[in-house]
Amino acid sequence: MKYTQQDFKSDQIVKWCPGCGDHAVLASVLRAMPEVCEARGYSKEQFVFVSGIGCSSRFPYYMNTYGFHGIHGRASALATGIKVANPHLSVWQMTGDGDALAIGGNHFIHAIRRNIDTNIILFNNRIYGLTKGQYSPTSKYGMVTKTSPYGTIEYPFNPGELVLGARGTFFARSLDSEMALNQEIMVRAALHDGTSVIEMLVNCMIYNNGTHKDISDREVRADRTIILKDGEPMIFGKNKDKGIILDGLKLKVVKLGENGITEKDILVHNSKDDNFGIHSMLVDMKYPEYPVALGVIRDVADKTYDDSVYAQIDQVKSKAKIKCMDDLLHSGATWVVK
Repeated sequence: MKYTQQDFKSDQIVKWCPGCGDHAVLASVLRAMPEVCEARGYSKEQFVFVSGIGCSSRFPYYMNTYGFHGIHGRASALATGIKVANPHLSVWQMTGDGDALAIGGNHFIHAIRRNIDTNIILFNNRIYGLTKGQYSPTSKYGMVTKTSPYGTIEYPFNPGELVLGARGTFFARSLDSEMALNQEIMVRAALHDGTSVIEMLVNCMIYNNGTHKDISDREVRADRTIILKDGEPMIFGKNKDKGIILDGLKLKVVKLGENGITEKDILVHNSKDDNFGIHSMLVDMKYPEYPVALGVIRDVADKTYDDSVYAQIDQVKSKAKIKCMDDLLHSGATWVVK
């Protein structure tokens, strides 16, 4: 069956605030799903969208697929159970920076460590939006919020560093407004065999408006972000005149044409290289010293938890004397009651 995005759109009224970045993420997912179906041979009935608690966790209501709206921080646990129970499903976890990185932090890192074949979209607006503006694990240092009236004294998490620290096999990052890039990333995530994590930098109009504007505003975006493409040199800028090179053990921003720098000197991106070093440095790039890396940063192959579970079951079954319920009932010490 040839699907369109309308096939995946539910009849529910979308209740996010006008201007919220979550709207753009929903639109990107709806555009990506038909392409995922075509690439993987899925039917619509094979998709499950799972969420915890938060603004982003309304997501399952807006998809015409199976869905599970769980409790705070437990989306990773639910997604794990669903995937292991039925490995033929395409499981998508929709979560926020509070839901995944605070109360759900342990579930999040262990899902990644186990490399369960699920797709996690992490909405990062650097605030608790649904519960009215408390600071979150990704809020900027010094940020004034309802729960930090004098400024937060905590340093924020970098979700990409957490993913790589847990030996993650897939990590991508994008802005809510980068619709074409988002669709491309989501299809790549669906094709990846293992846990894929997509950090979506989204805007909260009400409680943290403009939190990503230093890199997301149209006037500055080209000079302050870099979209990574496999096999292409890391060149960026409005005039495509800046690039990234490896200077010793550090990345360095250079200008093409200065000091004899040419395109041949620029690093070429390779998300498939199982080398944490370059990927870690790309994940950690921050403006103003560096452009913020967008696109698929890491995409490497490794064994998955769900495949390993079923391989182990098959191995045990092949050696077991008990093959069915009758065998079980008649095993061990048995007797007949007359």
